Amino acid sequence: MTNEAVYNVIGIGIGPFNLGLAALSNPISELKTLFLDQRDGFDWHPGLMIDHVTLQTPFLCDCVSMADPTSPLSLLNYLKETGRLYKFFIRENFFIPRKEYNRYCQWVIEQLPQCRFSTQVMDITYEDGLYHVTTVHTKTKETTVFKTERLILGTGTQPHIPSFIPKDDSRVIHTSAYLYRKEELLSQGKKIAIIGSGQSAAEVFYDLLQNRNEKTQLGWYSRPDRFFPMEYSKLTLELTSPDYVEYFYNRSESARKTILSKQQAQFKGINYDLINDIYDFIYDLNIDNADPNLKIIPNSQLNKVDNSNPDFINLEFTQLEQDVPYDQEADYLILGTGYRYHEPAFLKNIQSRIKRDSSGLFDVNRNYSIDHNEGEIYVLHAEVHTHSYISTDLGMAAYRNSYIINDILGREHYKIEKKIAFQDFDVEKYADLPTAKI
Repeated sequence: MTNEAVYNVIGIGIGPFNLGLAALSNPISELKTLFLDQRDGFDWHPGLMIDHVTLQTPFLCDCVSMADPTSPLSLLNYLKETGRLYKFFIRENFFIPRKEYNRYCQWVIEQLPQCRFSTQVMDITYEDGLYHVTTVHTKTKETTVFKTERLILGTGTQPHIPSFIPKDDSRVIHTSAYLYRKEELLSQGKKIAIIGSGQSAAEVFYDLLQNRNEKTQLGWYSRPDRFFPMEYSKLTLELTSPDYVEYFYNRSESARKTILSKQQAQFKGINYDLINDIYDFIYDLNIDNADPNLKIIPNSQLNKVDNSNPDFINLEFTQLEQDVPYDQEADYLILGTGYRYHEPAFLKNIQSRIKRDSSGLFDVNRNYSIDHNEGEIYVLHAEVHTHSYISTDLGMAAYRNSYIINDILGREHYKIEKKIAFQDFDVEKYADLPTAKI
């Protein structure tokens, strides 16, 4: 079946980023939009929805507030509508529970009929000046073709398992599936190894630490030389600003790679309070000099996973500073190895319309488009290499969505702040000035 309506925008994937774009485009009558997702509903990282875990960004990083604080789809209005605003006020904490953020997003979706779930995009073609999006309803198997002037790709990232690690062994678990296996881990795991130096690995380690049988040994292994915190000082936070996006985008491809390699601590570390909570919990276990039955080893690169023995998994490490190989055994291996962007297969028939850089990645334009015409196909969360780690940050999602909406409209519907940082990232304006005037 072909839907004869022509949309201005079709968004593919309904995660927090595309949901924000749907929310911000909703009051604009001249935009006819549709957002599609193959899942049956919105559920944000359900395998990591651990009790008491909060967002790493303040509540203002909801779907709309940083673009339009007056929007009825803000988190504050959600709290008002659900009778929780005074409780939130008394709580006095900018960082909301992850579960509450998930419920807020589900509430936003209830206000947006243009968001359709159980709809999988199978193919996209370009005909007669329009993109034809072929979909299949995952339950009824009905095929529908939608037509649109523009596409917004918001399919997000997928759990990453390094190629040398066996993926088909049930004893190997990515942190994204942790809660689905938690009961099994606690009841059957005598030795559990956790790999990773980031937030997800730390959350899983702490949750197991609090709930495990005392006979269960936990091992936490990290490649960096320490378990470092996310850098959250205020001047560093200015790297999540429109100013910095502009600065970063205008660097060369090689310069951007170098910059990204230096910014691990800001975006890849662990919440400072969580690191301290972990230490304090272990300290309490050790008050009577009891063995906490733990191994916490940094500087350790995992080189090989041997799962040939049905009784245990053998992990082969190298301590990088000592250059010493060593082995560890585990009943279960939990991988906090992050997420990677995978280009959707449905783009195969419109590849000729997409720009690429020298590495074969999307050559993302400043306006977040990737097509040669610079205004037909936009990406969300696939532009770290051109727009910096800001691309993964919930706090900058409303900025990006405002930028895209304004670009589509050809006018500034949402006000975009161009300079908010006290720092100057770009000093070219000073280059030709006499020293005395600087």
